[in-house]
Amino acid sequence: MDMDFLRAYAGRPASGITRRDVARALLAVPSGVALVALPDLRRAMMAAGNPLSVAFWESAKATLSSIEAGVATVGDVQRWVESTGTEPILVTPGYFVWPEEDERGPVATEMFARLVAYLEERVAVGEVDPDALAVGDRAARQAYEELQERWLSTPLPDGRVPGFAVSDEQDEELFAAWDEEEAFALSELRRIMAELPERPELPPDELEAAATRLRALLDLPGYPGSVLRACAGFDERPVPDDDVELWLAVAAGVAGPVSDLSEGADVLEEFADLDGELGEEDTALANLCAIQHADWLAGVAALVRLGPGVLASPERMARLIAESEDIDIDDQDEEDLGATEGLFASVVSLWGHLGIVDGSEVLTRLGWWGLPQALERAWSPAVD
Repeated sequence: MDMDFLRAYAGRPASGITRRDVARALLAVPSGVALVALPDLRRAMMAAGNPLSVAFWESAKATLSSIEAGVATVGDVQRWVESTGTEPILVTPGYFVWPEEDERGPVATEMFARLVAYLEERVAVGEVDPDALAVGDRAARQAYEELQERWLSTPLPDGRVPGFAVSDEQDEELFAAWDEEEAFALSELRRIMAELPERPELPPDELEAAATRLRALLDLPGYPGSVLRACAGFDERPVPDDDVELWLAVAAGVAGPVSDLSEGADVLEEFADLDGELGEEDTALANLCAIQHADWLAGVAALVRLGPGVLASPERMARLIAESEDIDIDDQDEEDLGATEGLFASVVSLWGHLGIVDGSEVLTRLGWWGLPQALERAWSPAVD
């Protein structure tokens, strides 16, 4: 590692190289190599008329030595790079989080570069003091954090607010990945159903009885009616008159909740109590939202293949998912199985109210017919 490497890595002439450039270049090679090269780099920077500072070089030596000794944490190294004065803070006090470098989209990449350039300007005019940051000055660090918070929330000349622009891009990427996963799961569900030797038929008597119970539940406050209404989105739209439409809307909502619980005063108070435990309603919705498409596919595919009469308890669902050949899954230990079982405890409980399973948690004819129909609806693109 020499001055040529440093210039190439920074993409600037020696006179324009910043502390951040040097820090990132030093971290790009093994710590032992960087430690050996440090004195020569320091002399080369002095010869180029860009000596940086004693505080920076001492902090570099201390950090590299800690890395070489195996005692430096990722947070220690990140904070050192941030102390160069032109490295954006990875997680701000306002909880804005920059994506990892290899996961940034075009907008995040642009905004990150804009912030680096802005911080370089602030260093040049003396508003940011890298030496104070390097020695751990708390006031300097707080000012550095506040400066970045302001920049992230201040509109650019084109009207974009940097923090919101990055978050919006991340949301779009997340939604795109979710839609892709959902589309694949739907295609696999259709393939599995097409291969069944016998297609499930709707049992009208079971449907009528389940719909009658369901309408009564939806009129009651608290669990499970509140959760079922949220799953189907009935807090924002009327309950259908048709039994099939009603049942499928709720069953599909269990696999893909449409909305959250209504925000009453008690709900807000519960979430404000950070030391308290979630209630039954919130726990159920959180569990439903945590189940992956692959687990829904594996579990329901197994039940549909086995047919009415098969046990569909939370423990059995966890085993069916772990043993499924429909999805790629790593070996499951008891802790993994326990986690899956915990998530499906909420599912099976709600399935009982829908008549998908009976009182012994055994799959019914209605569940055999309705589960694939519900997943088909939950994973199909919304139509206006």
